[in-house]
Amino acid sequence: MKKLLLIRHAKASHETGYTNDFERPLTPSGIKDAGIMAQRLHSKGVIPQVLISSPALRTLSTANVLAEHLSLPAPILVNEIFDAGTKALFNIVENLPDEYDFIGLIGHNPAISDVIFHLTGKTENMDPGSVVFIEFEIESWKMVSEGNGEFLWYTTPKELD
Repeated sequence: MKKLLLIRHAKASHETGYTNDFERPLTPSGIKDAGIMAQRLHSKGVIPQVLISSPALRTLSTANVLAEHLSLPAPILVNEIFDAGTKALFNIVENLPDEYDFIGLIGHNPAISDVIFHLTGKTENMDPGSVVFIEFEIESWKMVSEGNGEFLWYTTPKELD
């Protein structure tokens, strides 16, 4: 069995002055929200073995907050997550390392929302900082296919416990 947390980066700054989209940082509320989500995951006992993240500043910052709060190793960076469309992100999921049965993947919309539908058939518009928990009755990530994931739950930083 494989388990996947799909995580959209927390709220990022839209201020001007950054040379490109890749360098946009989290807002103070985004940093706070990432901590809230980490605490929620911890309280539910939903802690992945590893985090895999886009290297963009806002996703990496989200991943670092989660890693710190959940006592996880530094996130593994996958450059292709940054610009990934639905098909590319789906391919990344199919090629996740089999040594891990439970992975948290931090990325960007619209690909994160689209891949949720692709994997589970459930439509979920991922707000910044939100998390979807998916389970697969498979032995290898290569066995991931359209619709074979079970949507377990969705949570957002604004949701009350």
